[in-house]
Amino acid sequence: MGAATEADEIVALSKEHAELKPVAEKARELAVAREGFAEAEALMEGEDAEMAELAREEYYALKESIPELEQEMQLLLLPRDEDDSADVVLEVRAGTGGDEAALFAGDLFRMYQRFASLQGWRVEVVSVSEGDAGGYKEITANIAGDNVFGLLKWESGVHRVQRVPATETQGRIHTSAATVAVLPAPTNIEIEIRTEDIRIDTMRASGSGGQHVNTTDSAVRITHLPTGIVATSSEKSQHVNREKAMEMLKIRLYEREREEKDKARADARKSQVGSGDRSEKIRTYNYPQGRVSDHRINLTLHNLDKIIAGDALGDIIDALRAEDQALKLAAMEEA
Repeated sequence: MGAATEADEIVALSKEHAELKPVAEKARELAVAREGFAEAEALMEGEDAEMAELAREEYYALKESIPELEQEMQLLLLPRDEDDSADVVLEVRAGTGGDEAALFAGDLFRMYQRFASLQGWRVEVVSVSEGDAGGYKEITANIAGDNVFGLLKWESGVHRVQRVPATETQGRIHTSAATVAVLPAPTNIEIEIRTEDIRIDTMRASGSGGQHVNTTDSAVRITHLPTGIVATSSEKSQHVNREKAMEMLKIRLYEREREEKDKARADARKSQVGSGDRSEKIRTYNYPQGRVSDHRINLTLHNLDKIIAGDALGDIIDALRAEDQALKLAAMEEA
């Protein structure tokens, strides 16, 4: 890392180092434990009774801890998704439920913002369409940091909320939904986009009013004609927007290729957690009961307030990762 001079190279090496460091540390810990176990076994047979007793205690302590270390090492060596270390593009869209769905989309986005802050990640909003009563009809953001996709990939899917909307006068519980998409944003995406395959439109950027409204047609929308995929950017510079929208288009085309590969392996992955199928309802947030249920692993937690605030989202992600690791270990043992 000390020999790197380019910023991109330094970032890439830092991420690789962050991935390898826990593996190297665990391997070192396991090697020391095994060496200590062998030494303790030899000292148990010595003539010094006091030393033999100490060695015996060490022997049985290490005999118990080494299998745990070996399992931890095995988990660290499990096959990783090649995009786990990638930064991501996070998209949150209001689904069924009108204004309440937009409000819920806003709650979800703030949950991810808080979770990202706790991880030390950077969040940059790329485009936003605000709801009429608050929240977002759609919001897109870049999230950069260590192992972002590796943690947030479990969030892709349909999120459902059950609660009494602020506009509800009869106190009835409504059910609304929002869709979350987490797209890996690896560097140097090699996606060829032909000029004749895209249509570029400029449009008026929307804003919150006052000095923040952009009164020129600077927002850019790029449509990929063969697939119908659309990417937009609505900052103040049309030049910047063209670059960002093109990069977003590449990311979405990359994700499309990725999904096609996943579908080809669907039979082998049916039981795996986190397939990223966005049509699947993955989670329910029930406000009257204060619970959150993840339907993929039949997990229910009764700390909705902390989860929707982002402080306890990690509890769900940890459970999903543990389930995925268990499935991978079982697959390795069967192979």
